Amino acid sequence: MICVINQAQPEKVTVLGAGSWGTALANVLIENGHDVLLWTRSSDQAQEINQEKTNHHYLKDTHLPDSIRATSDLTEAVGHSDILLFVVPTSAIRPVARDLAGLLTKEVSVIHAAKGLEGGSYLRISQILDQELPADLLKGIVALSGPSHAEEVVKHDLTSITAASENKDQASFTQKLFINDYFRVYTNPDIIGVEIGAALKNIIALGSGIIDGYGYGDNARAGLITRGLAEISRLGQAIGAQALTFIGLSGVGDLIVTCSSPHSRNYQAGRLLGQGQDLKSALDSIGMVVEGVYTTQAAYDLSQKMGIEMPITEAIYQILYDDLSVGQAITSLMNRRGKSEA
Repeated sequence: MICVINQAQPEKVTVLGAGSWGTALANVLIENGHDVLLWTRSSDQAQEINQEKTNHHYLKDTHLPDSIRATSDLTEAVGHSDILLFVVPTSAIRPVARDLAGLLTKEVSVIHAAKGLEGGSYLRISQILDQELPADLLKGIVALSGPSHAEEVVKHDLTSITAASENKDQASFTQKLFINDYFRVYTNPDIIGVEIGAALKNIIALGSGIIDGYGYGDNARAGLITRGLAEISRLGQAIGAQALTFIGLSGVGDLIVTCSSPHSRNYQAGRLLGQGQDLKSALDSIGMVVEGVYTTQAAYDLSQKMGIEMPITEAIYQILYDDLSVGQAITSLMNRRGKSEA
């Protein structure tokens, strides 16, 4: 029996994206008493969810609630509710938002649980949504982020995340939608910091996997995570984030879980790279979107444009896109001139 804290009245919620995280969040919402419709581009996947109550490609050995429903019809999905939860890959945020914008007929609360930066524009997810969705029908945008593997959430492992928004009422509303006795939600007004931490931790997770795959141990990983956090904070503060956000759940919290867990696609992809696989082979082995690969390019380009020093991000970029060997990248990083830790 799930204990729902500060229980919100039952709501209708549309979850856009039926990957592992979208399905896990839909599961939380259903267990909290809400009426959830899950949207996927794949009619076969929708049929599996509706008939078998499974989503095997993303969450093996997980039986979904009997009340879960899925559709591949975007018009039906948008018409279901006035709460839209975006959980599609970063590259799909703009096209999905653009497709559904013309279908909106009433005010909507928008929540997203995506983690990345848009290539070329370097925009955060909330900025993309703000551009594409009609302002007069937008109650607010909330970023839902923190250390949370879908595989653990569906098993009711204890999880704590952040609902971030400049709109305090919408952040509190999101908190009440999701919070229960295994899924704790905090609010935070610093949506810039939360989104930057969420996106850039995937780069450091790639690096953590790379050094593990290459054969280094705990000392190397701890150094990489710590200095990676310094890079994330440096870039984040340069674009308006608050420093304290990066020692919170969406900063150091998400870094810890993503940089060391076998559930992390970014860590696993990095590990394969460290073991000598090329990028295409590593991504094919994972079989799902590895956001850090694309975020690395966006973050590297942004850091160069802004003149922000991010040596770890630069080294990972060179491994991914310039064919720099892992050994050469590590040597280059470790042989930089000495400097202050601050």
